[in-house]
Amino acid sequence: MTISRITIGFSAITLCGSLFFITPVIAQTLDVAKEGKELNLYSARHYQTDEALYSDFTKKTGIKINRIEADDNALAERLKSEGSKSPADVILMVDAARLWRAQIDGFFKPIHSPYLESRIPTNLRSKPDTEGSTWFGFSTRARLVVYNKSNVNPVDVNTYEKLAEPINKGKVCTRSGAHPYMLSLIGAMIERRGEAATEEWAKGMVTNMARPPRGGDTDQIKAVASGECGVALTNSYYLVRLLRSTKPEDQAIAAKIGFVWPNQQSSGTHINIAGGGIAKNAPHPQAAVQFLEYLASDPAQEYFANGNNEWPVVKSVRIENEGLKMLGTFKAENISVAAIGRNQIAAQRLLDRVGYK
Repeated sequence: MTISRITIGFSAITLCGSLFFITPVIAQTLDVAKEGKELNLYSARHYQTDEALYSDFTKKTGIKINRIEADDNALAERLKSEGSKSPADVILMVDAARLWRAQIDGFFKPIHSPYLESRIPTNLRSKPDTEGSTWFGFSTRARLVVYNKSNVNPVDVNTYEKLAEPINKGKVCTRSGAHPYMLSLIGAMIERRGEAATEEWAKGMVTNMARPPRGGDTDQIKAVASGECGVALTNSYYLVRLLRSTKPEDQAIAAKIGFVWPNQQSSGTHINIAGGGIAKNAPHPQAAVQFLEYLASDPAQEYFANGNNEWPVVKSVRIENEGLKMLGTFKAENISVAAIGRNQIAAQRLLDRVGYK
């Protein structure tokens, strides 16, 4: 049997010398088959626990995943250098600021999926730009305050704003202001408080630093436990990893620190996302849609919570993660992550002006 495709709106199959015409629907099926059962994934998610997530997708669909993993900046440079010849089908990134930048750089293509649009809240996905490129958040994390229980009163650090007040002079530690986690937090503050008020807050943070910003979130938690810092900011999943750890050294750190959900009496705690979209020149677009829809399914959403200590974006999904349960419930900030990403340039300029390294 030989199969050929006629390029005038229908296809033909030749069987034993006889020609049979088939409908455009069947022709579309042939196109899907021609794509091949594979997906090229460019991912900035560096979590080993994601292996089970990807293998489950392959098991359910038969689609093989070819992965390239690197940090967001390296992926962006690779995509720029590859241009229209890029083999990427799906791009996954961590943080709204990075996703927004990827959208502005033209890395994503439009997606219209009723399933994704019904499952993922509007504030956790992009607003289409002039070309309609889109991305979706698939998991969330919160920006918590951790403090040293021996010398800090949690009432003094229960809002982001209080970290910049004189009572916390010489106590505050954060990672670099240039890091997307900080840029997104400040982008959210600009959105709800305005740039002038946020700049005053940033000046107070610089004044209150216990040391120059450095290290990752886990380093901030350890510095609080050691007493080098009195209070610090961290993403929730770093804290949950520590709380779930059975290592004696991690348990010793956990015993010395407390945490608070900031801004519970006002705007709510800042949340961010991990998410992604279909690459602009995806060679396997049908498989790419399947993969993104899979990430919004109940099994994948449960995995984000139970496998990597993140919250699912689909509110109906049950969480069985004991570490997340230890954190309790909280009021989350209700700001569009697209707006947070859009504010990152203003956020960086603001930090530069006040000397927030």
